[in-house]
Amino acid sequence: MKIETINTLGELKAFGYKSKSIKDELRNNLREKIKLGVPTFEGVHGFENTVIPELERAILSRHNINLLGLRGQAKTRLARKMVELLDEYIPYVSGSEINDDPLNPISRFAKDLIIDKGDETPISWLHRSERFFEKLATPDVTVADLIGDVDPIKAANLKLSYADDRVIHFGMIPRANRCIFVINELPDLQARIQVALFNILQEGDIQIRGFKVRMPLDMQFVFTANPEDYTNRGSIVTPLKDRIGSQILTHYPETLEIARKITEQEAKLDTIQSEAVYVPSLAKDLLEQISFEARESEFIDHKSGVSARMSITAYENLLSTAERRTLKAGVDKTTLRLSDFMGIIPAITGKVELVYEGEQEGAAAVAERLIAEAVKTLFPNYFPKIEKLEKPNEKTAYSDLIEWFFAESGFELLDDCSDEEYQNILAAVVPLEILLKEYQPDFAKEDKFFVKEFILWGLVEYRKLSKDRIADGYQFKDIYGSYISKL
Repeated sequence: MKIETINTLGELKAFGYKSKSIKDELRNNLREKIKLGVPTFEGVHGFENTVIPELERAILSRHNINLLGLRGQAKTRLARKMVELLDEYIPYVSGSEINDDPLNPISRFAKDLIIDKGDETPISWLHRSERFFEKLATPDVTVADLIGDVDPIKAANLKLSYADDRVIHFGMIPRANRCIFVINELPDLQARIQVALFNILQEGDIQIRGFKVRMPLDMQFVFTANPEDYTNRGSIVTPLKDRIGSQILTHYPETLEIARKITEQEAKLDTIQSEAVYVPSLAKDLLEQISFEARESEFIDHKSGVSARMSITAYENLLSTAERRTLKAGVDKTTLRLSDFMGIIPAITGKVELVYEGEQEGAAAVAERLIAEAVKTLFPNYFPKIEKLEKPNEKTAYSDLIEWFFAESGFELLDDCSDEEYQNILAAVVPLEILLKEYQPDFAKEDKFFVKEFILWGLVEYRKLSKDRIADGYQFKDIYGSYISKL
């Protein structure tokens, strides 16, 4: 017999069902998962040795939790994942607004119904997917929204005086009894509203319009907060902070590999797009490096952070840039080019907060600089380092390539040129092929033209070649020729 087919209180008692609090549910199911070696927060990458162990310790300790971190650090994702640690179904008194436990009722409605019907009290079952409540803290949130208020219409319909506790209309928190309740951006909640949460967290009673209703609510609270909010918009009041058991710091991905996993998992791509555009591995690394550069940039506000969503939306834009080229050319497939990275600028400018110096530079110029810095950072990982000072007339790994540009006066790479034209232009630069064979012979055949373009962009960043934006593409020249033409 499946437990969720039980329909009355008597059947529930006969089955031997035992009540347990939500915190015990989470704790017991987490214990089982840890014993069996099953991942507890699957799909959340980069926190395996930092955030997740702390979160597991907090759950084992039956704590209410505050996840503190900058935007885009998977705080809400972690809270949602906690639902998977709940029992699949729990019983509640049918018709109860606050999911009363049939064996431990707390509302006037449930208590009266059980007195009246006894073992025939009807019960219903609540699936764990329905046991997650979320509220974004905004300055307009009221105590009535969260806790409840007197309902004059209910009083009139039931012909009750305002002195009767049955006239109370419960707010979001009592209605989330026996559930996980998340308050996002807690510091944005006005101090007087935060004060209303004190007793719920500690003593379990609520007070509405003079009614002191003793209600030991059974809840798992998860709060999220951004350190920036403590100075910009508000703070968590000290007595409330004191009642939150564990405060856990989140962080951004620490390696390119983890960042790539997150982006590939979260990017919303359809099959047509994925099949139409081949993305070299180096391009994926370069995309993630842009976010790493942004988090260190002097033009971007570090306190605000650079969300992982920037890489995700940039990746979507990147593929769309290449896909658009295939549509215009009437072809089915293409390989991503480094010049396609200009298509991600809108994804960057919409996701970063600039400091004064960044505002002076302009958002688009800062975005272009981040792409250039990412190229410069990754370049020495693949090719010989370019020293700032070199001895006169000393031959380097790049001498032949630079001389080629001096002799041939460079070339143009147009945004919408066909794959064949693009490859022919780069194939004509013979020193590029030699450089690639000597230092990176193991690159996949499909990646080599992207890598060739990467070499050119790298030499531009190390001031060995020049790159100028023209109306519909890029022009590469030797650095002296470019200087003379500008004069």
